[in-house]
Amino acid sequence: MQDYSADAQVLRDRVILITGPGSGLGRAVALGCAAQGATVVLLGRTIRKLERLYDDIEQAGYPQPAIYPMNLEGATPKDYADLATRLDEAFGRLDGLLHNAAMLEALTPIVHYHPELWYRIMQVNLNAPFLLTQSVLELLNKAQDASVVFTTDRVAKEGRAYWGAYAASKGGIETLMRILANELEANTMIRANAFDPGTVRTALRTRAYPAANPDNWAAPESLLKYYLYLLGPDSQGVTGKIIRAQDESGCASLPSTPL
Repeated sequence: MQDYSADAQVLRDRVILITGPGSGLGRAVALGCAAQGATVVLLGRTIRKLERLYDDIEQAGYPQPAIYPMNLEGATPKDYADLATRLDEAFGRLDGLLHNAAMLEALTPIVHYHPELWYRIMQVNLNAPFLLTQSVLELLNKAQDASVVFTTDRVAKEGRAYWGAYAASKGGIETLMRILANELEANTMIRANAFDPGTVRTALRTRAYPAANPDNWAAPESLLKYYLYLLGPDSQGVTGKIIRAQDESGCASLPSTPL
């Protein structure tokens, strides 16, 4: 993967929906995808952050993005159905979906884990990706080759202490991804994969490790090539994989040339 380099405008004319693009990794990926020619749909709960990103994309001369305010914690199935309708009316299809939004709150032992917090994290990290993916499957199926990218974390594999609902939700995400990939592989052009960005300079990582030095963590922009690969045409035929950015031992690696 270290040798992979996307062609210029590799996402040209693609419509890509990104959750949680207001800051950190989501913002970096949204800007990077727009720079590569994609029309990005920015779905998040903080309108001020979405508007700032919208302005940055427009001022850079990239394709005009779209903003869709939504609080994943409280969104209902009807909210997702309304979103799908709006996307269909505006674009007629969806080429890519990146589930980037995530919630952690705090590291807490199970014995002290508050049930309400557990429910809230599961709602954002697992239920929302399920409901959103389900609502836009028909739109994804209208694209020539569509990609769904889930975000995972190695704490799910390790069952790391104190990571509670966050780790459990990421374990669920990996299973959901595999189910979806198997169901879609035979009769659609939709692929589904999960990506673990590793130790990245984000607000979530800072919340988990407040005493650590973020200068030792990867910059969000340094991971863009993974997203361009997974959301772009070079990953056609790759589905059901878990790709890890900073420890590819035993994991799927990305080829240096298109498939």
